[in-house]
Amino acid sequence: MPLQTPPLRGLHDEYGAKFTEFGGWDMPVEFESIRTEHAAVREGVGIFDVSHMGQLHVTGPDATELMQRLTSNDVSRLAVGDSQYATITDEDGIIIDDTVVYRLPDEAEEPTYLFVPNAGTDEATHQRWIDYRNEWDLEATVDNRTDEYAMFAVQGPEAVELVDGVTEESVADLARFEARYATIEGVDCWTARTGYTGEDGVELIVPWAAAEEIWTAFDCQPCGLGARDTLRIEAGLLLAGQDFHHDDDPRTPYEAGIGFTVALETEFVGRDALAEIHERGVEERLVGFQLIDRGVPRHGYDITNSEGRVIGTVTSGTMSPTVEQPIGLGYVPVEYAEPGTTLQVVVRGQSKKARVETTPFIDTV
Repeated sequence: MPLQTPPLRGLHDEYGAKFTEFGGWDMPVEFESIRTEHAAVREGVGIFDVSHMGQLHVTGPDATELMQRLTSNDVSRLAVGDSQYATITDEDGIIIDDTVVYRLPDEAEEPTYLFVPNAGTDEATHQRWIDYRNEWDLEATVDNRTDEYAMFAVQGPEAVELVDGVTEESVADLARFEARYATIEGVDCWTARTGYTGEDGVELIVPWAAAEEIWTAFDCQPCGLGARDTLRIEAGLLLAGQDFHHDDDPRTPYEAGIGFTVALETEFVGRDALAEIHERGVEERLVGFQLIDRGVPRHGYDITNSEGRVIGTVTSGTMSPTVEQPIGLGYVPVEYAEPGTTLQVVVRGQSKKARVETTPFIDTV
């Protein structure tokens, strides 16, 4: 099956980007270098094309109920212009995906939402919403608009100032997880103070046909998925399919360290199972760690205790460009999860000493 391409595939190629397959999409992994792009975001501002992310639009009389019953957070708390991080769980409380839910301005006086599933999951998620809507006999329209919108992330300590200088309406007053429509190059863009780097920033959801004029309105370092990965690991943020996988590495929000996304006072698929897990506690937790010995941890490497017994697996790892130390994430039994605990990570057949650290590994906004 051919890879899906973002609207700016040709332009990125002209910029000299290198590409990689991700979630069924052909995406830029780096433009100049991962280290250069990483530094631009930590120290100034960079822009990412994240058009591989899904865009699902839900509206109608029962839109709020449908969103409430299929995501783990409390959607009813969202006013127009608010957003929230949430998980999508199965009946056993296992994470299927994580997502950001935006409350858009009402359409035809009905509540309207846009939520962003991860790359390559939009079709399955769309079908899940349709199936449950029909099963519960709810009145809501669910549209998959992934092919109608591009998505860009302008990130870094100078990001809000840059975006505010490009939009016709000021967006500098947006608080974290607030959003509104703003005009760029005569085009209405959904403009949210959200991001995936640990820095301040803005994510823009723009019409597919206007992608190039919006992208070129920003004079800053273009960044690829390589820097996005090193940035999010430093910030201790999860990558779907890697730090949790519904089939290969099933995890609950409590194991994954995102229990704050679970509103047990609401009714949603997986709520009862998660209430039981919350009551009894978990046996394993995702932790951050830093290698003390020389080496770089990578996804799939074994984590062992001091006796050499395998107790976990690295889910994400990198040489941190910011702290200049090898860091990673992985699941371990709760008795090994306390910061300061010594672990071992098997790197290319050699056992390397590591220490459990509090995440994020850097100061974040």
